[in-house]
Amino acid sequence: MYIFIGIIALIIYGLLVYYIGRSVWSWMGPGKSALFKTLYIIVLTVVSTSFISGRFLGNLTVLNVIGAYWMAVFYVLILVLPLLHLTMWVLRRTKLRRDGAGKRAGLLVLVLLLLLIGLGTFNAYSPTVRAYSVNIAKDAGAMDELNIVMASDMHFGLLSGKGHAKRMVEEINALKPDLVLFPGDMIDDDLDAYLGQGIDGILSGIRSTYGVYASLGNHDRFEGDIKELIEALERSGMTVLYDEAAAVEDLMIAGRRDKQDTERAPLSEILKEADKTRPILLLDHQPNALDEAKEQGVDLVVSGHTHRGQVFPAHLITGALFENDWGYLKKGQMHSIVSSGYGFWGPPIRLGSRSEIVQIHVAFQP
Repeated sequence: MYIFIGIIALIIYGLLVYYIGRSVWSWMGPGKSALFKTLYIIVLTVVSTSFISGRFLGNLTVLNVIGAYWMAVFYVLILVLPLLHLTMWVLRRTKLRRDGAGKRAGLLVLVLLLLLIGLGTFNAYSPTVRAYSVNIAKDAGAMDELNIVMASDMHFGLLSGKGHAKRMVEEINALKPDLVLFPGDMIDDDLDAYLGQGIDGILSGIRSTYGVYASLGNHDRFEGDIKELIEALERSGMTVLYDEAAAVEDLMIAGRRDKQDTERAPLSEILKEADKTRPILLLDHQPNALDEAKEQGVDLVVSGHTHRGQVFPAHLITGALFENDWGYLKKGQMHSIVSSGYGFWGPPIRLGSRSEIVQIHVAFQP
């Protein structure tokens, strides 16, 4: 079944690439040599398959980078080109002068492409700080309040690299957190890229009163042993909770394996020793087990995964798939906060969403 779906997806993708290639070829006009045509086809084929071939050729960096930017261009053109062709179709059915309209329309597409790629790049690499305030009606001992800073979906690797990591550490430290939470997707399927850029050392610069706690996401997986990944992340100064719970002062912090992990434990098992009269915080990468968290007495669950769609109009899909795909939701006495993510997956752009760090001010009022 999955093979059949994959074949259909590749066929659709191939047809869309042909549509883009044919559109660009027509815009360039007649008079092109056979050699130019051959080179054009070769370049288009290599670029449009680079994000796949880069993985098959030993995770080749150059092809992976080309592939990521190609996907950004591909996405924007698939949005813009149909509007162009619809406009030209309407013009052909009017008496308006159309001299040079095709060339001008092509230039307009190029300008829109550059503007949208520029805006998307800014949204991806210029994080905002989004703040929430929640009240937890439980006794937290000596704590009256807690300043939590949360970031998810960093996807640290080739394009979400050390510069983005340094920026995150500076932003987090400027917020003077009592507690830092990372609910998954710290790496982008490639631990070597994370370590090779020294991001482990950069993240160790985070300063927090009660420490840094993390759970793993669907991209925090690679061909090596999961223990190797956890050890690498813990060298970065964080405590990884892998279907585990830890006491922090009078709080309990729990972290779950990702939903896609077939060995993921029930939350009741993870919290079997927890004192549920005290506040319980949960890191769960995908926000699709909110009812289970509510039933188990969790007070605050932080998640990521959705990226808020990352690019318009994918937020309509995430909104349909998840009860809370971004922002804040309260279920009974439980608070759910989902981040759009600090990094990105695939194309290094965000349109309709923005890179963010989340600050949560928690007041304990039993």
